[in-house]
Amino acid sequence: MTIRNLDCLLKPGSIALIGASRRPKSVGAVVARNLFNAGFDGPVMPVNPHERSIEGVLCYKGVDDLPVTPDLAVICTPPPTVPGLIDELGRRGTRAAVVITAGFSESGEEGRRLQQEMLDAAKPHLLRISGPNCLGIMVPGRGINASFVHVNPLKGDIAFVGQSGAVVTSIVDWATSRGIGFSHLISLGTMADVDFGDLLDYLAADPGTRAILLYIEAITNARKFMSAARAAARQKPVIVIKAGRTDEAARAASSHTGALAGSDDVYDAAFRRAGVLRVDGLGELFAAAETLAMGVQIQGDRLAILTNGGGIGVLATDTLIQSGGRLAGIDEAVMQRLDSVLPATWSRGNPVDIIGDAPGKRYADALGALLDDRSNDAILILNCPTAVADSTEAAQACIQAMKGRRHPVLTSWLGEAGAAEARRLFAANRIPSYETPGQAVRAFMHLVNFRRNQELLMETPASVPEQFTADEAAARTIIDAALAEDRAWLSEFEAKQVLRAYGIPVVETLTARTPEEAMEAARQIGGMVALKIMSPDILHKSDVGGVALRIKTPEEVCAKAHAMLERVRQLKPDARIEGFTVQEMASRPDAHELILGVADDVLFGPVILFGQGGTAVEVLADKALGLPPLNMHLACDMMSRTRVWKLMQGYRGRPAAAIHQVALILVKISQLLTDFAEVAELDINPLLADEAGVLALDARIRVQRPKVASTRRLAIRPYPKRLEHRVSLRDGRSFLVRPIRPEDEPAMHAMFEQMTPEDVRLRFFAPIKRMSHQMAAKFTQIDYDREMALAAFAPAEDGRGEVMYGVVRIAADPDNQKAEYAVMVRSDMKGLGLGYALMSAILDYARERGIQEVFGEVLRENTNMLALCADLGFTRREHRDEPGVVEVRKVFLDRPAA
Repeated sequence: MTIRNLDCLLKPGSIALIGASRRPKSVGAVVARNLFNAGFDGPVMPVNPHERSIEGVLCYKGVDDLPVTPDLAVICTPPPTVPGLIDELGRRGTRAAVVITAGFSESGEEGRRLQQEMLDAAKPHLLRISGPNCLGIMVPGRGINASFVHVNPLKGDIAFVGQSGAVVTSIVDWATSRGIGFSHLISLGTMADVDFGDLLDYLAADPGTRAILLYIEAITNARKFMSAARAAARQKPVIVIKAGRTDEAARAASSHTGALAGSDDVYDAAFRRAGVLRVDGLGELFAAAETLAMGVQIQGDRLAILTNGGGIGVLATDTLIQSGGRLAGIDEAVMQRLDSVLPATWSRGNPVDIIGDAPGKRYADALGALLDDRSNDAILILNCPTAVADSTEAAQACIQAMKGRRHPVLTSWLGEAGAAEARRLFAANRIPSYETPGQAVRAFMHLVNFRRNQELLMETPASVPEQFTADEAAARTIIDAALAEDRAWLSEFEAKQVLRAYGIPVVETLTARTPEEAMEAARQIGGMVALKIMSPDILHKSDVGGVALRIKTPEEVCAKAHAMLERVRQLKPDARIEGFTVQEMASRPDAHELILGVADDVLFGPVILFGQGGTAVEVLADKALGLPPLNMHLACDMMSRTRVWKLMQGYRGRPAAAIHQVALILVKISQLLTDFAEVAELDINPLLADEAGVLALDARIRVQRPKVASTRRLAIRPYPKRLEHRVSLRDGRSFLVRPIRPEDEPAMHAMFEQMTPEDVRLRFFAPIKRMSHQMAAKFTQIDYDREMALAAFAPAEDGRGEVMYGVVRIAADPDNQKAEYAVMVRSDMKGLGLGYALMSAILDYARERGIQEVFGEVLRENTNMLALCADLGFTRREHRDEPGVVEVRKVFLDRPAA
């Protein structure tokens, strides 16, 4: 990821238009007209060797003839000319180009060759390219319209980034007619260079952008996108439309998980994990942006509806329930209060129908009661016009009742002319207002889903409830043996052994080559058993009669094995039969049948699936997907998005299942994926789960030779365990130094409480009495791909948990060139060398990552920190803009290649 030279792309001081034209309706003519008439206050220099002037401006014959070096070049010439032009521009000093021309990688082998030549020409000069095959870029606030759109967009504070030029033109047309403006409109086209990740990084830091809207057809670099989206979503709303929800052309899957894990579901999981909000349609996109940008904060999904019409209240309720929200209850005291101010014919429930003749005072009285009710998370006020009540008066009364109140309220006044003044009043008072109840409810659900995603982004989950130590060596032996034999699928027995190595309970299973050996295996297990055919060519054994259940005697096992062999040979004559598995017949009548699995997505890498299992798993299609790495909270959140989750809570005398044990298995599968790049697919179906625990009955694992390291194939970089090490201090004490984890938040709070006020002031440049949850979450829930924090721990005196004694962190810029450091050591540990040890460790890490420079700001009076920096080779200088602050920096001259 990099934002290098994107300022030249989006904030240029001068622009050259290469391929400018006077030919009517040509791209070069339309782009020229837009560039010269959008209000750009720098030079726009048209280049065309065959024209004297364009739009009344002198035309230049080539790049070398330009009077000044353009920051940005807009290229509309044929594809074969583009690589040479990029080279000329780069040599001249231009640092950004928009290549509008089509005919590159989307056009076959010749186009792909030209695109690579274009990139090769740009690379030596660090010249950034937007496109090719794009509509162009627009920055209305700077008077830049380097596109062939048909109308100039309005100025605003919403950024829109999309791959489709047609969608961008539609957006401009749609938004302009509604008075919606933009800070940026960027058509990415083929994304040969500049992509979504780059622009998310740039726009996240742009003070003129209040919200970021994305139209995505496909992402090219999953980890880059996830890292940038997570960083941007922490700072401002990021809302996305993803084209292509259907998966008609998906590859034929060889496992249940592969069949269930459609690519659109993977995108859903990725967006949710990144903290962004996915919506459908342009109207919903901008409505969500406006709702989120108003700063309405909600805490849950319980909605109270206040209406003067029963029918519109019912419509709103239907939309709410279908969208996954809940009708709020009404507290008994609030119910009595409503009884005292409403007519006897009011609905006495939610929706609160105050009858069609409701005047403003009735609205205000009912709203006042609901505002005091803690049973709801937000209130939706509805009004339909009637001849006996004034809609504007009702709006004014509601606005007055809300004065000084911070409870979330949304409104929908139906009608056109009669509702216009009410909507104007709501807008003036920054109260969200929508044309229909359905739009208002969907806006509420945008808030609900956005809050959920933000919580996942900032989550500080509890520690794994039980420690597990995986036997990696045992799993490695099995996987390596299969690869050595060029086998893609482990046998059921081998798959269960791998699961057992990771602490996943599996039913006792033995293998047998012949029916007679199967009989002896049944005798060894004892009791009722299940018999299954074992063949690398038969994945779904039940489809060919390869499963027999509840066999009572060893002799019956032998007979059924002979019959199974005959049946399978008839149905699958070419299948290689390796024998049978004989397993204990688990009797757990109240257990839920679940499926847990792994599929390898072509873009996002491994994805983990949870859902309702059994033989009808594809028919039920009750599933949820998540991206590894997982922790317990993320695992539970993933499970909660399925229907079977509600059943697992217990119902009608059926006890609740061991939910946390199921979640822990998801975490263990996540760890398996982190440890083994060889695992391409995995199915556990069914996994039995009841109040007594969990048990895997059947398992399949497909392996392959890895193309990249196990951690590199994950879309989100996992916990870097290799950075764990021990340090010893001058007083002889030893500490474990390791990367910080989300569950370290309590230890972070405890360490802060041990800091003196003076040490806190020196660290944060201001007095801070307490560390908020949000601050601690920001410090502990980090993206290891662009941040790193190392903390020093020692066991607590009572032996329960760990105590944090110090922490050091660096945050790198998107270009991975510079990183800012911060360090904090507990006040009672000063002078023992812990700060030096932590700083040395983070500098070693920075150098290894290829970072060129580490810098920081230190108060001049913080002499201990300044002395430490001097010992570590930092240079120093007085801060130019902040008296009393010293800038320190360390440059790595001998850094390894990144």
